[in-house]
Amino acid sequence: MIYLRSALYILFLLVTLIPWALVAVVFSAFRRGAPMYWLCAGWLKTTIWGAKAICGVNYRVQGLEHLPTAADSTAAVLLAPKHQSTWETFAFPAIMPHPLAYVFKRELLWIPFFGWAIGRMDMIHIDRSRRSEAWAKVLAQGKRLMAQGNWVIMFPEGTRAARGQKGEYKSGASRLAIMAGTPIVPIAVTSARCWPRRSWLLRPGLIEVSIGRPIPVDGRRPDELMREVEDWIEAEMRRLDPEAYAAPAP
Repeated sequence: MIYLRSALYILFLLVTLIPWALVAVVFSAFRRGAPMYWLCAGWLKTTIWGAKAICGVNYRVQGLEHLPTAADSTAAVLLAPKHQSTWETFAFPAIMPHPLAYVFKRELLWIPFFGWAIGRMDMIHIDRSRRSEAWAKVLAQGKRLMAQGNWVIMFPEGTRAARGQKGEYKSGASRLAIMAGTPIVPIAVTSARCWPRRSWLLRPGLIEVSIGRPIPVDGRRPDELMREVEDWIEAEMRRLDPEAYAAPAP
């Protein structure tokens, strides 16, 4: 049944993505900015609904009160989430009350339809093979976006970690937050419980999203700030998904 449900979900993604992306590309010729963002976020909300309706993947969010309200359009934050799955890349625009600007690898722009749409949005796509150029772009565009009140989202681990595992937390997000003078918000996500990395098999269950309090950046160093982010996320992951971190039997 899991195989059938997952196959139906992938079909659902394709059937909804193609017309939605074409409409978005045409729409972007006339309107950009927030209207374009919310049009594309509509498809992402649909994907999260589809995961629930077809595959039984539910989610619960705690800590939204720690974020600026939708009415406060000038208060920027930098979101630094745990990265386990495709699910959270789809879910955050559906959850957050404010437009997000992802930092992502430019290869995503090459995906038909999906890449065409995100390429028309004001986000930060980088060439990870050119590290110095990539960082310069992240810094320049990230500061510009957050100065406009946008929320930037960076995955500190860079790539998806398996359930119960921890990737290397890099200091790019903390460096950007410090240089932009913007609080950084740690987020724990147990998405691999239902949608493991490198897999298109979705299992029914509950994904927990826990949003921490914004961490001020004044007077901080990037490495020690990222350690605080890492410590909070990894401790919260163990609270939310203790069976994934249980010690193996002797």
